[in-house]
Amino acid sequence: MARIRAGIIGAGFISALHVDALRRLGYVDIVALAGEGDAETQTRAAALGIPRAYGDYRDLLADRDVQVVHDCTPNWLHFEINRAVLECGKHLLSEKPLAVNSEQSSALVRLARDLPVVSAVNFNHRAYPQVREARSMVQSGRLGRVTLAHGGYFQDWLLLPSDYNWRIDPDLGGPSRAVADIGSHWYDLLRYITGLRAEGVFAELRTVHPLRERLAPQGTQTFAGSDIRSAGGGTADTVQVRTEDAASVVLRLTGGALASFVVSQVSPGRKNRLLMEVAGTEASVSWDGETPEYLWVGHRDAANEIRLRDPNLMDPAVRAATRLPAGHPEGWADALLTNIKDVYDFIAAGGDPRTDRPPFASFADGHETMLMVEAVLRSHAEGRWVRLDGEMIE
Repeated sequence: MARIRAGIIGAGFISALHVDALRRLGYVDIVALAGEGDAETQTRAAALGIPRAYGDYRDLLADRDVQVVHDCTPNWLHFEINRAVLECGKHLLSEKPLAVNSEQSSALVRLARDLPVVSAVNFNHRAYPQVREARSMVQSGRLGRVTLAHGGYFQDWLLLPSDYNWRIDPDLGGPSRAVADIGSHWYDLLRYITGLRAEGVFAELRTVHPLRERLAPQGTQTFAGSDIRSAGGGTADTVQVRTEDAASVVLRLTGGALASFVVSQVSPGRKNRLLMEVAGTEASVSWDGETPEYLWVGHRDAANEIRLRDPNLMDPAVRAATRLPAGHPEGWADALLTNIKDVYDFIAAGGDPRTDRPPFASFADGHETMLMVEAVLRSHAEGRWVRLDGEMIE
């Protein structure tokens, strides 16, 4: 297999995990890193063992050795960078969201659909082996007709009014926070497992802390919170919060099914719990991201099951998503590796997204989640059901 050369834009938390996953693939060379400022990026690139460092992402795009670009930057940069990557004809894997609104994400979809290069979004929860097993069960008809889905995504990293991060600012993270940041993962997982999409939503949002304390300066690290009570003092500004800490959303799905999810970034003790349960006319299946090795299967007239991930017992089509024997836990970083592997295997095989159906989340999938987020915001503002295309449901 010919080696593939990658470049990464963004020098923070998530980019280091992309580096680790790419090196585990074995046939990818990471040749360049782009960040903010030459000196800082050179230091980061040296720490990660990446030979070239660019203080401006445009210099990385001009590097002819770079075939695939990973956009690991903060939200407000995604549209500009993703558009530039596509326009220069390189393959692209972007962290979500594609952009901060559906007008921008729609423009990216239109640009990407006419190009022979890969354009993928990193919805890596799709790549957990037990998630793929649940999807296989739905596709094979073992659940019967899907009638209901419910669950949520719960965290506590913004629990305190002294917790602050750039995502709180709508000018940087976008007009929605909890729904856009983690609710988008839940909705993508729903679509992936069931094959259904929302036709309409009804939503209620809550800002638990209308005021937060922000220590200066604030970086752009994803989880760079600022707790003024543990920071040893310092100057803090009181900031009015314009994005939601939590939300409850009901969805009407295609085919008549109903779904609901709750998201929260202020739930004590919940570090990163993504919960999905799907009920059908024959059986139910449930997966919890905090215990990802297990899949619960529910029955009416038989004993319920708790299935430990075991490659020998999984759908043969799912086995490629798992690498270790049963009882050897696989986790978030392994799912990220699988998702990235899907992208690079598609590239290595000469896949053309214009004619071949990719096994990963496309820009169209990323745009779909943006439509859901905007429908949620409008539903909350107007107190009514809203279609995903923005049209009111009477």
